[in-house]
Parts: sequence; structure tokens; C-alpha cells
Amino acid sequence: MTAPLELDELRRKIDAVDQKILEQLRERVGLVLKVGDYKRANRMDVYDPGRERSLLERLSGAAENPLDRDFIRNVFQRIVDESRRIEQHHVG
Repeated sequence: MTAPLELDELRRKIDAVDQKILEQLRERVGLVLKVGDYKRANRMDVYDPGRERSLLERLSGAAENPLDRDFIRNVFQRIVDESRRIEQHHVG
């Protein structure tokens, strides 16, 4: 059984990883907004189902233990959905 101090340390490490994930998401959304600007300037649709399908297949195919394909697909599906929502709002 994990002692309380060990548990606190593990939770601090999780918090640090979460902060890194947040920073990476912020960077990703910044790039999504630039893609949105490009699409708007070139009169392109925000939604690209082929790109989304390819992204999800590539990432879920790269899943390694202890992660599985469904976990990766679900997490990135949500990230993609929210990125599309932000891009659509940005593009107007």
C-alpha cells in the first residue's frame, strides 16, 4: 500500500504532467487558429473529415501499453471536437 507521503508525491507528479498537457493544448489551439485563418483566407471548410479520420487512426495506432487504442481515440476525438469548435468560432 502506498504511504500518504508517497501518494502526495505521486499526485504532485500528476499535477506537473497535467500542467505540461495544458501547455501543449494551448500551443495546439494556437496552431488550430492559424489553420483557421488560412482556411478563411482560402475559403476552405473548417471541417475536414479525411484529415480527422487520418489523425485519429495514426494516433490510436501508436498506442502503447498501458494506453490502448480506444483510450487514445476517445481522448483525441474530444480534443479534435473542441479544436474544431474553437476554430469555427474564430473563423466566424
